[in-house]
Amino acid sequence: MRAMLLERVGEPLRERRVPEPRPGPGQVRIRVRACGICRTDLHILDGELPEPELPRIPGHQVVGVVDALGDGVDGLAVGDRVGIPWLGETCGDCPYCREDRENLCDRARFTGYDIDGGFAELAVADSRYCFPLPEGVPDLQAAPLLCAGLIGYRSWRMAGQPRRVGFYGFGSAAHTLIQVARFQGSEVYAFTRPGDEAAQEFARGLGASWAGSSEEPPPVELDAAILFAPVGALVPAALRAVRKGAPVVCAGIHMSDIPSFPYRILWEERSIRSVANLTRRDGTEFLALAPKVPVHTRVTRFDLGRANEALAALREGRLQGSGVLVVDPDGASGAGDEKAG
Repeated sequence: MRAMLLERVGEPLRERRVPEPRPGPGQVRIRVRACGICRTDLHILDGELPEPELPRIPGHQVVGVVDALGDGVDGLAVGDRVGIPWLGETCGDCPYCREDRENLCDRARFTGYDIDGGFAELAVADSRYCFPLPEGVPDLQAAPLLCAGLIGYRSWRMAGQPRRVGFYGFGSAAHTLIQVARFQGSEVYAFTRPGDEAAQEFARGLGASWAGSSEEPPPVELDAAILFAPVGALVPAALRAVRKGAPVVCAGIHMSDIPSFPYRILWEERSIRSVANLTRRDGTEFLALAPKVPVHTRVTRFDLGRANEALAALREGRLQGSGVLVVDPDGASGAGDEKAG
């Protein structure tokens, strides 16, 4: 099969022919139709996360159709359309798993990092960690829901579903979450890179009450802030923007160092917390909610062999919404705002 391989950290992906994987006990194999790209992919490629065992096939927002079953699979059948998310496996036995916090599992394994992912024609996954996808959501639009959507949703819950919320960084996760926030009656204040008027206009078009530079204060005090941009210097800025008792939620898996800041901007019971990974419960809840909003992801599509171009566009901030690799051009469905990269 065709696959884009990470062979060495810090180098571009290589297109290779590799053996087709076979599903083991409890696993399903899916024929991949589309796979979203994510900033976590960049962190892996750049060595900002502990180095994975190489070579590795990246990609953890995988949409496809089950084409083979391993022994003992229950609840899925050949022909089912499913999504494979970042969380690929947990031990089920550590204190975190027993406390219903499997996202913190001591021995968790992750798609596209510890387990080969969706930048390939076929992918194998533990059937228990795959999500049936809602009807009516095309493949290209469904792919970003599996990480950008899920992490945004978990961040939203951890922020307390606030009435006035600031989003620092307005990319894939934020453009998904603003639709949920507006559906639930919240006001969203969008902070972008200085001078990025296109992103600010994009945010306003999705219903943001205000959009401006991350160097500007918002026009009102915020009830919470969610940081999607992996920039530690935004933490003090967000603390200054929120009211007493409000949380600042850091949604990324990696962030540059947070600079020192005066205690007075943390005082009055403001808090800083991080979001780590996701749980299957997050996926079940969010994928049930998304069609009710309805959440519509704006995507830029790239052919599988152009994965490096897609990742470069993400790195340079040239994507509005989400980037998605089309792995099966004949089988993948897509609609709405999608465009070719």
